[in-house]
Amino acid sequence: MTLRFVTWNIKTGGAGRLEAVAAVIRREQPDLLALQELRNFDRNDGRVMNELAEAVGMAPHLARSFLGQPVAVLVRPPLEIIDRAEVRWRLHHAAAVVTVATDSGPLRIVSAHLNPFSPYRRMREAVWLAHRYRPTRLPTVIAGDLNGLDPGTDHTETLAPQPGFLRARHLARDGSADTRAVAAFLDAGYTDLWRVAGTGSPLTVPTTKGGGREFSRMRLDYVLAGPTLAEGATNMTVIRGDETEYASDHYPVRVDLPV
Repeated sequence: MTLRFVTWNIKTGGAGRLEAVAAVIRREQPDLLALQELRNFDRNDGRVMNELAEAVGMAPHLARSFLGQPVAVLVRPPLEIIDRAEVRWRLHHAAAVVTVATDSGPLRIVSAHLNPFSPYRRMREAVWLAHRYRPTRLPTVIAGDLNGLDPGTDHTETLAPQPGFLRARHLARDGSADTRAVAAFLDAGYTDLWRVAGTGSPLTVPTTKGGGREFSRMRLDYVLAGPTLAEGATNMTVIRGDETEYASDHYPVRVDLPV
């Protein structure tokens, strides 16, 4: 049995674009959905969050943010949330954490949005999350807009077109590409699922009509999982075309997870 998993940064709460966001979600029919950058979703007792969840037939868990924007995990019945938490004060944005019951036992999902501005703070956030939610304790997926570059890839061409103040968001002190945030998860036992299940281009920003002028063509959105999940992950792809070209400046990412 597999569960379809999707992660997506929908850009400033999908303002004016929520119908397109919902259309993509309905078409993909994820069992588990991690969303980031949910501006205003926490207002009026979470009205916007609840309306979107109802429109796509899923149950939401929203994590609010002190400094940035909320994030969420949505779960499609008959899956049930058996535990939930939120991380607010340690992150620039937030992380939403849910545990769902599956036939093979509990599965934990963490939707995270890391610091977009500071490589050092982004690394610190990643280190804390990776150790707080170790995949050896419970089968775990950490996914979302990690705002970091992956280790093991030459990012010279990726960073070259960016103005200096934007390039600095992705540079270490020695001027090399900063990959410490993603590396922190790998060091804690997570696997970058793109390495084992990805097909096509892994680049997730920018979309063709959704903005994202601060980006060059790069991968900022990830699905990371512990070893048991990584062994059976399949069909990972970046979803392109149709509404995804304007519904956000990030493309959604999809993968099938074994349970």
